[in-house]
Amino acid sequence: MSMELLSPTNVAILCSAADFLEIESMEAPSLKPHVEKFLQGIRFWTWCELIEALKQCQGLFCSKSYSYSAIVERMIVDQLIERVAFPRIIASPFACSSDRSSFQFSCDSSSINNSNCSSVDSSSWWFEDLVFLKIGLVDKVIRTMISHDFDHAIVSKFLFYYHKSNSLSDAAEAEKIETTKVVINLLSMLQVRSIPCKDLFDLNRVATSLKISRCCRNEIEKLIGALLDQATIDYLILPSPNGMNHAYDVDFVLRVMHTFFFGGSAELTSNNRLKRVVKMLHLFLLEVAPDPHLKPCEFEALIRVVPDAARESHDQLYIAMDIYLKVHAGISDHEKMRICSTLKHEKLSAEAVRHLSRNLAFPSETKPRLNINRQSRMKSLLQENDHLKSFFDSMFLKSFKNIIIDVKEDAEKRTILYDGDEGIHNSGTQMTSLKKTGNHNLSLSNAAVYYLPKFCS
Repeated sequence: MSMELLSPTNVAILCSAADFLEIESMEAPSLKPHVEKFLQGIRFWTWCELIEALKQCQGLFCSKSYSYSAIVERMIVDQLIERVAFPRIIASPFACSSDRSSFQFSCDSSSINNSNCSSVDSSSWWFEDLVFLKIGLVDKVIRTMISHDFDHAIVSKFLFYYHKSNSLSDAAEAEKIETTKVVINLLSMLQVRSIPCKDLFDLNRVATSLKISRCCRNEIEKLIGALLDQATIDYLILPSPNGMNHAYDVDFVLRVMHTFFFGGSAELTSNNRLKRVVKMLHLFLLEVAPDPHLKPCEFEALIRVVPDAARESHDQLYIAMDIYLKVHAGISDHEKMRICSTLKHEKLSAEAVRHLSRNLAFPSETKPRLNINRQSRMKSLLQENDHLKSFFDSMFLKSFKNIIIDVKEDAEKRTILYDGDEGIHNSGTQMTSLKKTGNHNLSLSNAAVYYLPKFCS
């Protein structure tokens, strides 16, 4: 076979033919030496030539019996990934011309125009070019990228881009289901913090609408749970599944919250992460509390999913309980007690404690006693007015210092009155100056009263 007949557009077909001829007839002339020599120049192929060769692979490399074809496929995939990772090392990946020979070098810098350079700088320039790949080949490409330590953040972005393009296409539902399953499995292989949280919620909505298996949805929820501190309350407001009377999908929120707090995948060393998730759950409680179809056990489960140590204040929790108990006034006392038993009086503000003590919706056993009420109010007042304590301390200290100075000066004046003419003269001079300052006949009690602030006298 002449080398001129080989090109990136037919090498895959020839490899497949070579495998077939060797299976059918051992005496047939082998094409492998020619193909192997041709593939030595694969690194000089343009980006378009690589893409065209990959398109040919999709319909030919389905059988594992085509071992040589599989080798060629891996060579093309490896070169594709190298070109994606280092687009500037070899010439412009966008340069493509039917007039070129397959061996034309594409390393001429003059072939790269300004628009191509700006595209190469972007980490996602290749996304659109690989959307045509079938999900089986996408799986091979992504697994190869992961094995080559490709940037997980870029890989996850491509997977979401590919999945969205596939979802909007006219593909059959079975194909969309298979694509979604593969994308979920590939995402689970990535570093969880490299995955955008919002895109996971969108993927979960698609998986729910396609009725993906519970196993695959569990994988999504594990990823969402580990990234829950990046979510907002809007992400959690999901409609209840078909057949449920709830306004929102409470079970989903319980599962992802449980993963965040107890799944072990998230490192809860950051207090800010805990605060964000607890605040988000309290907002969700306020959203679902008015739902007349929400069962007491489900509302209680939402409350208890957060470890008590993670809550700094119970004010928002109390408001949610208050709404729920007033909307669900018909629930039993036992159910009310179970819901209210998580409320800690010492974590309530003074205003919340006062409101609770007069709230008829709460069982009397859950209300604070008088002494607890006073302790909570005093504790709250001390915390809120700690700056006043420092102010009083400084004012009292200044007052007593002034008292000591005035008493000392008064004693010196009395001593000077008995020191003779010169002493009398000096005393008279000092007395004259004292008259200018007003009342100089101060006692300890009067001084103390004089120097105290008006709101303390």
